[in-house]
Order: sequence, then structure tokens, then C-alpha cells
Amino acid sequence: MSFVSFEIEGQKTYGLWKDEGHWIQVPDGFQTQYPDLKSVIAANKLDELESLTRQSGKTVTSAQARLLPVIPNPSKIFCIGLNYKSHVAETKRADSEYPAIFTRFVDSLSAHNAPLPHPKETTRFDFEAELAVIIGQGGRNIKQAQAFDHIAGYACFNDGTARDWQRHTHQWIPGKNFPLTGPLGPFMATKKEIPDVNKLTVESRLNGEVMQHASVADLIYTLPVIIEYLSGFTNLYPGDVIATGTPGGVGDRREPPVYMKVGDVIEIEITGLGTLRNVVSSAT
Repeated sequence: MSFVSFEIEGQKTYGLWKDEGHWIQVPDGFQTQYPDLKSVIAANKLDELESLTRQSGKTVTSAQARLLPVIPNPSKIFCIGLNYKSHVAETKRADSEYPAIFTRFVDSLSAHNAPLPHPKETTRFDFEAELAVIIGQGGRNIKQAQAFDHIAGYACFNDGTARDWQRHTHQWIPGKNFPLTGPLGPFMATKKEIPDVNKLTVESRLNGEVMQHASVADLIYTLPVIIEYLSGFTNLYPGDVIATGTPGGVGDRREPPVYMKVGDVIEIEITGLGTLRNVVSSAT
């Protein structure tokens, strides 16, 4: 099952991913009860959503509608830094006993095929291919052995970063939160579709050239470790998003550095999760 959020005729809605140009809109009656995909996840109704939408949903095209971030309104967005050995090595940072955590704001999210605005305030706009985890069942103090029970699904994420703003101080949040710099999508695949997350590969391509390529099995802090750690200090809620970190190959650490510029095409592809594609545009 692959789920999307989109907007049609000014109205936010959601449904099923059919293919790149076609999505199936949820029936009106179901959306009246569950106004967004996050509420469906919270009610544990994804199976019902799929069944009803396949039976009586309306197919819409990308010419009629535009995708939204697959979860447009998460309560919390967590990002894990320095979570692949290859990225730790290129940053020349020491290993850490605990995962590095920073947060994103909801208005920093964007969607598949949406313009990716290049912040006017930076000349060092970088890409980061990441696996995003969407929380299903929330909770506190979740143990590693139960962590996968709390996952609804997975999606591609691009942690677009203004590297200079990231390094103004030791707090990374400014560089990670320019508006619309974090595309999430194109869809969410459920755990049923991705039975073994460690078999996934993560890849970024800039104008068709492979920049990053790694296996999720290379994560330093696994998904159970991350979920246990996060839920150890805060509540996790249905629809929360966890970006699990990027592998080596980011533009900032290349010789010479390679940053995104207006007109570039950046693609993030993860096995079974499609390809998240955006064209870098001038910020308005």
C-alpha cells in the first residue's frame, strides 16, 4: 500500500498512489471522518482506507492536482545527524555514544515535483538523501524490541541544507529550516510493502549523476535505537516524521564542493519508495 497527500481545486485531500501521474482520491465520506492521512494513521485505518478507496475512490491526474508532503502536518519532525560511517568520516567528526538530534519545522517540508527554492541567503545549498520513518502508534519509552510496532511506513526525504547557516553555531537548526527545503515523498509505503528495511538502498542524483549510494543496513543507529532514544525524552505521535540520516557523498564535503543551483534536478531514490524529484528554483 502506498499513500499520498495532495491538493485538488484548492482542497487538501489524500488517497492512494497509482503511478507517477495518477492518484486515487479517498471517498468523501471517509475523509469527512478522517480529514487527513495523519488522522487515518492515528486511527489505525490504513487498511480500510485502501479497501474503500480502491472500491469507490476517484482517479485524479497530476494535471488536476498537486502533491503535498506525504504527511503535510506532522506534530514533530526529527532528523538524525551523522548516522552513516561514510558521512561521519567525510565530516571528520568523532564517533558519538548517542544519536545527534535536530528538528525541522512543518513549513520547511515540501513535496515531490514541487520547486525546491534556493534560499537567497546562502550560496552553499546542499542535498542529503535520507530514509524517512512515519510513526504509526505513538508512545513514550518505547523499547527497541517493540519499535517496529510503532512504525506506519517509510518515504524518501531530502534534507536540503544551507551549510553556512548550519555552522553559524554548534546548533544546526537554522541551516535546516529554510521554507520548503525538505521534500518528503512522493508516497508513503507501509511496513507490509517494506518487510526488511535493511535491504533498502538510498541514492541521490544531481542532474543524473550519482552523488550518494548506501544501504540502510549501514546506519550507525538503527531504527529501533532511534525510536527508543527519541521516545525516551518526548512523546511520539502518529504521523511524526523521523529522517534517519544521510550517507557520505554530500556536496559540501566534495573536492571541490558541489552545491545545488537554480535549474538543477535533484533526485532521491530508495528501493520500494520511488523517486523523489525536485528542480531547484529561485526563492520568492
